[in-house]
Amino acid sequence: MKSDISIIGGGLAGLTCAILLQKNGYHVRLIEKKKYPFHRVCGEYISNEVLPFLKSLDIDIDQLEYSHINRLAVTSVSGKILNANLASGGFGISRFTLDNHLFKQAEKLGVEFIFDKVNDIQFQENGFKISTSSNQIFESKIAISAHGKRSNLDQKLNRSFFYKRSPYLGVKYHIKTDFPDNLIRLDNFEGGYCGLSKIEEDKFCFCYLSETANLKKYAGIPEMEEQVLYKNPFLREVFKNSEFLFEKPEVINEISFERKSLVENHLIFCGDAAGMITPLCGNGMAIAIHSAKILAESITKFLKKDSFLNRTELEQDYISQWEKQFALRLKSGRLIQNLFGNTLVSNLAISSLNKLPSLTQALVRKTHGDVLV
Repeated sequence: MKSDISIIGGGLAGLTCAILLQKNGYHVRLIEKKKYPFHRVCGEYISNEVLPFLKSLDIDIDQLEYSHINRLAVTSVSGKILNANLASGGFGISRFTLDNHLFKQAEKLGVEFIFDKVNDIQFQENGFKISTSSNQIFESKIAISAHGKRSNLDQKLNRSFFYKRSPYLGVKYHIKTDFPDNLIRLDNFEGGYCGLSKIEEDKFCFCYLSETANLKKYAGIPEMEEQVLYKNPFLREVFKNSEFLFEKPEVINEISFERKSLVENHLIFCGDAAGMITPLCGNGMAIAIHSAKILAESITKFLKKDSFLNRTELEQDYISQWEKQFALRLKSGRLIQNLFGNTLVSNLAISSLNKLPSLTQALVRKTHGDVLV
């Protein structure tokens, strides 16, 4: 069972890469452990920089009834607030809806989907052998790993970041609440921050990042929320006056913002598997889509060059383009995150930024990219 390209992971990066490469005439196989549609822990806000690109792929994003977001608010732990315009703007859409939409587009184009868990990837004889939980073996000339923030594959591949314990966990709800449709608000609490913004229909994404130390102090997530998050009056208001649509929240542990390798033993990483911007900056979804475009272009360029793929040139081309587009954005995100998630520092940051609106806009620009076409 051979293909030109195998992609492990069917999130935004994997699906976008699959669509681009299949449209360019290659046989693409995508292996995803879950069947669509399903939820992921994600802030579900995308900057408008990717809209023209999505439309260029004949993806009718307008039918998904996404929200239009052009305002930003940030609150400190004690309730101070910063309001600002989002010059480039963004839109809100759930991963449940968007990923499923991209999956259908990819399937229509002829991408082969395998719903199974990847156990191992081996490079040998100038190609890859991929083994799954159901004892299937798949072979391909190129393999892309777009498996997300963290996976058993990271341990299997002995990636260095996997062995550095991360102090963060992510929690996501969908809710119905009284909140402006065009606003994304970031509410700080001690040891973390929470994002709230409109998605499709009459629903809102309510997603937070917290230090795991907060959870260890209490019996579970509900008690942690009452003892820690409720101290921010804006968050207390949301918890007390909203309808929560999930029986239990989506949760992910060990979220790492460490630098990650982009290539290991010729396996190429894309999306969150290649590197994550801090959720505070709200651009992880856009970066995943953009990184897939960069990788697909590099692969297409070198597959067309001749029948004997020069892997070193391909990998260096991708690394160079990725670093150029994202290295500064991710670094800026890590620095900006240090201003929040602490009572004293977040109060000081918001007070200062209220007096310096031009600095606020500069920080926003640092974490957003140019329009992608």
